[in-house]
Amino acid sequence: MALMSRLRGKSRILVFFSYIISFAFLGRSVFEWGLTVSGKGEKVVPAGQVNGNIIPLKDYDEALKEVTANFRRANPNAEVTPDIDNSMKEQAWSMSIDRAVLDELCTKFGFSVLDKEVVAAVDGPDYPVVIRQNFTDPTSGKVDRIKLEASRRDRRNSDLWVQIEKIVRRELKIRKVLLALKTMDHAPAGVLDDEVNRQHMRFSASFINLPLSVAGPDGAFKVTDNEISRYYTLHKALYKQLPARKLEYVFFPLGPSKSDTLSLRKELERIRADFSRAVDDIDFVKMQSDRPAGANLTYTRADFSPVAGDVLFSPNNLRKGAVTTPFLDRGDYRMLKIKQLTTLPKPAVRVSQILLKFNPANRDEVAKVRERAISILNQLQSGVPFVSLVKKYSGDPESAAKDGDIGWFSHEHMVPAFSASVSGALPGTVVRPVQTGLGLHILKVTGVEPTGIVCSEIVRHIRPSTETAEGARHLAVEFLVNAKTKGFAGTAMAAKLRIEKTAEFNRQMAVAPIGSNKKAITFAFNAKEGDISDLIETEKGFFVLRLMSKNDSGFRLLDQELKMSIREQLVKEKKGALLEHKLAVLVNAPDAALNKIAGSNAGMRLVTASDIRWSDGYIPGYGFDQPLVEAMSGLSPGKLSRPVRSSDGYAIVLVTAKTLPAGFSRNAQKAAIAPQLLKSREDKLINEYLASLRKSATIEDLRP
Repeated sequence: MALMSRLRGKSRILVFFSYIISFAFLGRSVFEWGLTVSGKGEKVVPAGQVNGNIIPLKDYDEALKEVTANFRRANPNAEVTPDIDNSMKEQAWSMSIDRAVLDELCTKFGFSVLDKEVVAAVDGPDYPVVIRQNFTDPTSGKVDRIKLEASRRDRRNSDLWVQIEKIVRRELKIRKVLLALKTMDHAPAGVLDDEVNRQHMRFSASFINLPLSVAGPDGAFKVTDNEISRYYTLHKALYKQLPARKLEYVFFPLGPSKSDTLSLRKELERIRADFSRAVDDIDFVKMQSDRPAGANLTYTRADFSPVAGDVLFSPNNLRKGAVTTPFLDRGDYRMLKIKQLTTLPKPAVRVSQILLKFNPANRDEVAKVRERAISILNQLQSGVPFVSLVKKYSGDPESAAKDGDIGWFSHEHMVPAFSASVSGALPGTVVRPVQTGLGLHILKVTGVEPTGIVCSEIVRHIRPSTETAEGARHLAVEFLVNAKTKGFAGTAMAAKLRIEKTAEFNRQMAVAPIGSNKKAITFAFNAKEGDISDLIETEKGFFVLRLMSKNDSGFRLLDQELKMSIREQLVKEKKGALLEHKLAVLVNAPDAALNKIAGSNAGMRLVTASDIRWSDGYIPGYGFDQPLVEAMSGLSPGKLSRPVRSSDGYAIVLVTAKTLPAGFSRNAQKAAIAPQLLKSREDKLINEYLASLRKSATIEDLRP
């Protein structure tokens, strides 16, 4: 009590702690942990154990409350679906595990915190996080000592300061752990020099790059099963993994029926007149909409699907004062009360495209795409329909399936090059081609809408009724009973149901498409191969699972998927080896020079650039290629390099200069960078160390 008398204060804290701190691992793991304490003689109900140490259920529940509160603060209008609820529970469980691991670490180091250290921390100037969060003056950014002292003197805050003491005591323990780990690392002078160079050095260079595609088609490079097995054995460390499982499943979707959709539409029609008469849209929308912040919004046609936009922007609906008929839009019913029509500074536009993909570093591909673009534009001018050319040439299957349509856009949400190209164009106009990182886009404007709307809206998610849900549940239960007695595959075949398979997953992963479902994970890791689960219920529907395989080897198995991945890697290596040899022969020739090599070898492009940035791998006039620029950093100016790796193949390089900014002070830059570099190295060390502790811990989940 002597300590508490020194800690307690006067004025009530009106907003309780958020307990979140900013630095990486500890941000989700530390300060909320001291808040639930069992009274004397109270039985501790375990949520689980870590290395034999109990995690009290009350601690887990408190962590879950904090996760839920954080979600609510970040997503005030979001619905907590079953999947989101499961995800939050798993996050709270991870927090609880982290706490137990770090508590064990504190015990291992023998750290304790004296009462006088707690008082000194609260007195400042290096205030604990909980003090800074609750007593900082937002104007000055400093702790308000008057407010803090008043709170400490108020005896009504006794219980509150008991909690603060525990939080501060825990933070001080963690600080000592961090200090012990930080002393393991330092920033060597050589590392500092490298970092200074990386951030500030610029190169001038010429190079010839050969992408892997130059080596020929993949089919020309044979890979045997023995080569795949040898690669897997030599690189097995790359395939380390936690114990994993695979499931097969039958899914019974929980979607709304036609009756559910019709019923919701009728309900919206019933309140349509009330919505029209409502004086206070804010309260009406809050009561009636699944998106309660739906009053006094401004929309363009780009805020609706094309079909919904056709309904809304029709003469019957697009008028001031109108309440639209309910219309479907991306799985929801929407009903708008139009308060005002506005003229947009720039109209919304609807665009179709033909996308021509190419590698900008490959001169042959660039030339071919330019020729193809000219041919397409000539065909359009001669009257060939845009749609037919989309199907013939476009490299974007998704938009090609919709005749090239990529939808409506407002100008502020378009890529700047797109916006500039279509600005002022009339419907039916084919505008100048636009190049982006995806390729060359030949664009046609198919719609222009200059009108915007100010409105309030009611949105209703279309959900299955209880009757519909029970019907789906009945089918799933019937399948489950028959599968357990007559066999999983045979029952599915008899019922004409499709059996799907999951990818391999571990305990910490969500299971696609089931999600973060504790019941599914528990089944997968407790069942025997061939076992069938009980009914797994999610917001999407009902799953019946069968455990296909278990992998507790610690390594990914060499299955067909991995074989294909290794085969692709080996093909790339063989292509790379061919290009490397080809370039090596050219470099080793007498009087080898880049301009001579480029001039005497068709398809080779000589690139010359200055102000090449080591920091991010940017080559002006060429693009980003970090591996190539990294290679430049190790080359001596004036000497033609041997073949080096680039992002997409091999290159030969002649660095002509390496420069630093005028007036550059290396010592000043090293002094500036040293704290940042050390902090980065410390954080990496700490996170890796704590991650290893978590990975090696024996964890038992006992949550109900």
